[in-house]
Amino acid sequence: MSTQFKETTYSRQLDIALWKKLLIYLKPYKKQCLLLGFFMILCAGADALYPQFNRVVIDRFVARGTFEGLGWVAVTYVAVVSLQALAVWAFIRTAGRIEMGLSYDIRKRAFRRLQELSYDYYDTTPVGWVMARMTSDVTRLGEIISWGMVDVAWAVTIMAAMLAFMAVLNIKLTLMALSVVPLLGIISYYFQRRILNSYREVRKTNSRITGAFNEGITGAKTTKTLVLEEKNLKEFRHLTGKMYRSSVRAAVVSSLFLPVVMTLGSFGTALALYYGGARVLEGVLSYGTLFMFISYTVQFFDPVMALAGIFAEMQNAQAAAERVLGLIDTEPSLKDDPEVAALYGDNFDPRKENWVPVRGAIEFRNVAFKYKEGEYVLKGFNLKVSAGESVALVGETGSGKSTIVNLACRFYEPTSGSVLIDGTDYRERSLLWLHSNLGYVLQTPHLFSGTIAENIRYGRLDATDDEVRQAARLVNADDFIMRFEKGYETEVGEGGGRLSTGEKQLISFARAILADPAIFVLDEATSSVDTETEALIQKAITTVLKGRTSFIIAHRLSTIKNADRILVVRKGVVTESGTHEELLLKKGYYYRLYTNQFMEEHEEALLD
Repeated sequence: MSTQFKETTYSRQLDIALWKKLLIYLKPYKKQCLLLGFFMILCAGADALYPQFNRVVIDRFVARGTFEGLGWVAVTYVAVVSLQALAVWAFIRTAGRIEMGLSYDIRKRAFRRLQELSYDYYDTTPVGWVMARMTSDVTRLGEIISWGMVDVAWAVTIMAAMLAFMAVLNIKLTLMALSVVPLLGIISYYFQRRILNSYREVRKTNSRITGAFNEGITGAKTTKTLVLEEKNLKEFRHLTGKMYRSSVRAAVVSSLFLPVVMTLGSFGTALALYYGGARVLEGVLSYGTLFMFISYTVQFFDPVMALAGIFAEMQNAQAAAERVLGLIDTEPSLKDDPEVAALYGDNFDPRKENWVPVRGAIEFRNVAFKYKEGEYVLKGFNLKVSAGESVALVGETGSGKSTIVNLACRFYEPTSGSVLIDGTDYRERSLLWLHSNLGYVLQTPHLFSGTIAENIRYGRLDATDDEVRQAARLVNADDFIMRFEKGYETEVGEGGGRLSTGEKQLISFARAILADPAIFVLDEATSSVDTETEALIQKAITTVLKGRTSFIIAHRLSTIKNADRILVVRKGVVTESGTHEELLLKKGYYYRLYTNQFMEEHEEALLD
């Protein structure tokens, strides 16, 4: 369950540039944000007016012992309360819409980026880490941005209103009450560093836990057969324990922040009470005015504490923002040049009217290739494949067979040299142009949740029901499909879990055929299926691959006997080339491999 994937570590404190990037996502909600600010000003204005009502009641009615005119004050008070209640309903509704819309937009942008990223990203990035970014991290951002704006608008407005009222009443008293603010700024700077570091650790550990969940679920059968439950539980307990300790540390630091703010606020209130009380005794200040001033002094630190809370939450949110925007800003390792994209379009805006037909002639011209970290897999590799030719690749694991196919399909690009499709370097054409003319059947087929018909139709979304069935017939899948009660409308389950490996393989074969590709790849397509399904696939290969350029990687050599050309690849070099019969006559590596496999299969047949 452990993983060697290392996530980027961030060290900056409050990253203004990061938040500016994030606020770009608020542009579509500009009107809602303005409305939100207006409603919050109404709420804050009402909060700032309540102490004024208290002052008027004390000085005009309580101190004088009369109730004359109190009705108008009561009516005004009820009107203010009603207006505030309406504003509260409006801002909750508006903030909720902004939160949901913002989360949706960020997820959509992140998911689009995931569609654009190259294969090497998925080779090195655990699924759980991606899921953590797309779910909990995005949710956290939506909450802090939308509801953070609510708190900030309320806090700033009410602080400004109260400061204005307090300064008009007594500037000395106001300055005395706010004398603790500079110290509060220093303490806030100290706490924000500690809080941010703690929350970064929490978010990183959360990703590891999500990754462990994913591996634990997808590898449940392997865990049980190898009796790894105790080991996995121990590793998972270690991760959750680390998450617990990081979360507690972050919570402790955050919980200390607010009490410090409250304590400093109490000192400011005490100073104001001491000085203001003396002025009342001197007859300079009225009781109502002192009561109002103390109310403002006490309430003034409520929005200060709210801002402190937002500040602490922003540390948590920044840790999530760094991770989400890190995903969105990840550039694909393979992408078309701007001139190519302008002419042929991209994955989301293809310009098919400019696409040239693919015949399928492929040439490797002095190609060298190595993965980011590692030795060269190919050096000075040359190969010509004619249009419509069927080429089989055999060799030991790690010999470079899959690398050759991946380069031909442009899942990777050569480190040096070039790959030509129909005489043109494929980097002068768009990625989508090539991939749209490519059919690929993997050793381990993947089906999406849905029906059999829907999974086949993924090969060409506008295909009719008849075309779907015809594709299934071509690969000999129609018979077993029709044995199901619901036929083509049978649900395959998550990942095709309700079907056998052979059934999934035939459906993925039909899906690839439906796209009518010019280039076809079978990557160990028969290695995980039973003998009967292998026979069906072999029968389909002879008819389906006619006229198409095809690469066949196969462990079972019986699958490739009819290939136009068989290449023996050893350490990135083609050591033997020819038809099945020609290679047997050479009595080299292929001859030994085929003879040994034939004898093994013959012995198994005799034992059966």
